[in-house]
Amino acid sequence: MVLRGAGPGQRRHAGLELGEIRRPPAGVQQNNLWLRASTGRGAVAWVTGLVLTGFYVVLYWYSGNDGQGNFGPLNNLVHALDGFSQWLRARPADQWFLYGTFYTLAILLMGGRAVWKYRHSRYQVIRTASVMFFQLGFAYIIPGLLQFFQQPEFYFSYFWPLKQDYLFPGTVTSLVQNGGLGVFMVFWGAVMSFVATPVLTYFFGKRWYCSWVCGCGGLAETAGDPYRHLSDKSRTAWRWEVRLIYTILVLIVLITVLLWVHFATGSTLLGEAGTVAAQWYGFAIGSVFSGVIGVGFYPLMGSRVWCRFGCPMAAYLGLLQKHFSRFRISTNGGQCISCGNCSNVCEMGIDVQQYAQRGEPIIRASCVGCGMCSTACPRGVLNLENGPKEGRYQGSQLIHADSLRILS
Repeated sequence: MVLRGAGPGQRRHAGLELGEIRRPPAGVQQNNLWLRASTGRGAVAWVTGLVLTGFYVVLYWYSGNDGQGNFGPLNNLVHALDGFSQWLRARPADQWFLYGTFYTLAILLMGGRAVWKYRHSRYQVIRTASVMFFQLGFAYIIPGLLQFFQQPEFYFSYFWPLKQDYLFPGTVTSLVQNGGLGVFMVFWGAVMSFVATPVLTYFFGKRWYCSWVCGCGGLAETAGDPYRHLSDKSRTAWRWEVRLIYTILVLIVLITVLLWVHFATGSTLLGEAGTVAAQWYGFAIGSVFSGVIGVGFYPLMGSRVWCRFGCPMAAYLGLLQKHFSRFRISTNGGQCISCGNCSNVCEMGIDVQQYAQRGEPIIRASCVGCGMCSTACPRGVLNLENGPKEGRYQGSQLIHADSLRILS
């Protein structure tokens, strides 16, 4: 573009502006987020939310196989993947293969966008590449190949209590009966749930799973990235978070224990009640909460609704992180300019700015260690640390409580 009558400097400036429009600079861009219809709970956001919610409703309630290969409203989409499903799994596609394909594509495509957007941050690039790798390999290709070789379908990146049925008696018995590989799957699930999870969380906090491995977190961090600022930071939201997420964790622990006691007593203790309870839990929490609400409400409540309010794995990891981990986010209060960028990008509803102003370390059970607060900070106030555990709660020495009156 040439501006007639403009000098060389003006023409060069116009060219730079056009270049910036074509290729936005790397970094956290928070301009006009609340003014856009797509990211400010406007009409586009509501339509997007309705479409996502509608897809999950159709998937869960209206796409069951009728025995003749028909899958309701999703029939054409399902059968469009038959060839690929035969190649990968040696069987026709079904609604869950369609869902898994869409889910994986969303993480890969939006993950590529996130890698480009945050290309200036080595941590964000590696973290995004990690969730893309685990979703594609451990949650999509490997389960498909297991089915191809007539083995039990198993997702190695999910385990109890998130994948609650992996340690239910019926699942364990079924896997063990499948021979050595099935025994290994049971062993893998138990070790990852009760040994690896506490050890890894002690050293790295819950971020090793919630922000680097988990598919739920992977979708939130990639497809949900445009909506991270929508998470409610109010104290009321935090109270609901505590009430819901720990109640759900207690429920799945009780159901798991009761099912094993029922199994040990020769299936005489609970009758059908235990099985029904497990099925209703899987439907209400595993389907409605994590799917319909957890993803469908991205454009209205932020990208981590499920992780904040419903995920039992997040609750389990959060307890370990808060009380037994070396992980924390240290803050340098003397450098904070109260811009609010850190709080705006926190998808877990943590008002990071309040900690930064006081120079207090952030040690919260809900923090998933995504590092976006640190990436968005223009002053280098926030730093993700893994230890040592001594002095973990010690605040910054560069700011005193009396200084906070200046900020009020």
